[in-house]
Amino acid sequence: MRGFTKYQILPSRHRGFDDGVKKSEFHIKDEATAQGILKELEGSNYVVSEVSTKEKKRNPVPPFITSKLQQEASRKLRFTAKRTMQIAQKLYEGVELGSEGAVGLITYMRTDSTRVADSALGEVRDFIGSQYGHNYLPEKAIFYRSKKDAQDAHEAIRPTSADRTPDKVAPYLEKDALALYRLIWQRFVASQMMPAIFDQTTIDIAAGEKYLFRATGSVLKFDGFLAVYEEGKDEKDEEDDERAAKLPKVEKGEELKLNSLTPNQHFTEPPPRFTEATLVKALEEKGIGRPSTYASIMSVIQDRKYVEKLEGKFHPTALGIIVNDLLVESFADIFSVEYTARMEEELDEVEDGKLKWTAALQDFYGKFAVDLVAAQKHMRDIKRQEILTDEVCEKCGSKMAIKFGRFGEFLACTNYPECKSTRELAKPATQNGGEGGEAAAAENPYADETCEKCGRSMTLKRGRFGQFLACTGYPECKNTRKITKTGVAAPPVMLDERCPVCDSQMAIRSGPYGEFTACSTYPECKYIKRESTGIACTRPECKGEMIVKKSKRGKVFYGCSEYPKCDAVFWDKPVAQACPQCKAPFLLEKYYAKKAETVHYCADENCGYRSGDSPPPAKKAAAPKRTRKAKQDA
Repeated sequence: MRGFTKYQILPSRHRGFDDGVKKSEFHIKDEATAQGILKELEGSNYVVSEVSTKEKKRNPVPPFITSKLQQEASRKLRFTAKRTMQIAQKLYEGVELGSEGAVGLITYMRTDSTRVADSALGEVRDFIGSQYGHNYLPEKAIFYRSKKDAQDAHEAIRPTSADRTPDKVAPYLEKDALALYRLIWQRFVASQMMPAIFDQTTIDIAAGEKYLFRATGSVLKFDGFLAVYEEGKDEKDEEDDERAAKLPKVEKGEELKLNSLTPNQHFTEPPPRFTEATLVKALEEKGIGRPSTYASIMSVIQDRKYVEKLEGKFHPTALGIIVNDLLVESFADIFSVEYTARMEEELDEVEDGKLKWTAALQDFYGKFAVDLVAAQKHMRDIKRQEILTDEVCEKCGSKMAIKFGRFGEFLACTNYPECKSTRELAKPATQNGGEGGEAAAAENPYADETCEKCGRSMTLKRGRFGQFLACTGYPECKNTRKITKTGVAAPPVMLDERCPVCDSQMAIRSGPYGEFTACSTYPECKYIKRESTGIACTRPECKGEMIVKKSKRGKVFYGCSEYPKCDAVFWDKPVAQACPQCKAPFLLEKYYAKKAETVHYCADENCGYRSGDSPPPAKKAAAPKRTRKAKQDA
């Protein structure tokens, strides 16, 4: 990492000028040299040595291909690649546009070609001329060259009609769909417009005979395609600085008075972490993947927990680092960027008939088979490895070691199996969102949270459903508490009511589907108080009643309180109203939203009673099959 010093000259009547020494090899090596330069500059005279203004053009960008659409939607709309493709798919398949019926709004969204049909070019040129004026319309249509290895099977991504402006289709589209359509429409229209023109001014300032400083600024003269669209950027560049600079009007030979000199030391920085936009861009540049696979690559690395996204940027997880290291060690040839890019080319050659698929497979498998056998013999067994630490087990006093499990690294007692104590391994600052260590997790960031059962502190644990808080008194105390998106869930609220099973105090607890009332000694006692309908079960010799339950997916249904002894269950709500035909003690109630109508019908299919004229419900709705998944959920 190399440091460098930046100077800013502040003349008394003008804005600051950033330095730009003519000799590119010139470097300020240390602070003593910097102070010497400062002293020379403080005693120098400042004269405007050159003022030049030239016209600079900025050309429009091509219409979208898949990778560019995913990048731009990530930058401007904060959409993931997967979300972008889902919305684009719906826009392509068709949207109901009132009297027009279902209309496909965009062309096919998986493409690597910038080609546009002649009919579409003619239409968009007519639109530009009529809506923006002929000074925005080039003499001829603009044709963009696709990249060298483009398959060119489909056109660029564009609106099926330039006349369907975003404002016209807005009443028929959801917010996200409209935003993506607007992006596609604007990019396509802008791609056939005149370049933007800037007046670029450069001012050189001589500080004595030894130093030269330069300031550059740009002023927009003609907006051209920028009247419709400007491409997003991952990071600010020199052009952004030029456009932001407001240079004063000065004359050659004019003397400037020094106001102040500000030395700043900077250090070279590592490359920024990937966002979805920059990762798709890198994949495209290196020839990895195709338009149809970019979104799935983004999804897979996150779904498999190889990376996690913090503030929109990818951070490798412990699991991702381990998997990468093992695969690269054992399959170095296959897991190289060059090989992957070459494999994509071979697949294209097979598709074009230039290469036999059998030859491609033989070439691959010959080397792979050897590497596979070697990996089976020599690949490190990470689960058996452990790294000793200075951490001490709070239960038995033995040393703790870092081990690797299905949820990543964790601390485990080396006295296993006599002692089964484990502990969450604190992440470094960069994995908790802090660049400078401010957000670094303490050894137990939830030490202030106390267990409502035994008074001990709570600690962070990770299970199959994510992170949660657990009592440090485990296994004596098995109390746990979930962590919500907004923070730690509140502890259970104790009630005066007693548990009918164990006579312990009842409590209001939080579950996946909201609050519920249960025994405070859970998991020792798993009694849950259910909301009753007040209707007795109709099964012969069953003394239960119908109560409100929820399936694993959160859907409300009604089942017998004596389950599993009795498996009576209904999807529709039982009401205390006798059937006028068969005299059954209750009816089922169903609401039809389209008709805004409530219907009551008999649960006995042989009876068939039904109020109103709506069609009878599906049989499975009246008596769903009882499975393990339909058990009541806490």
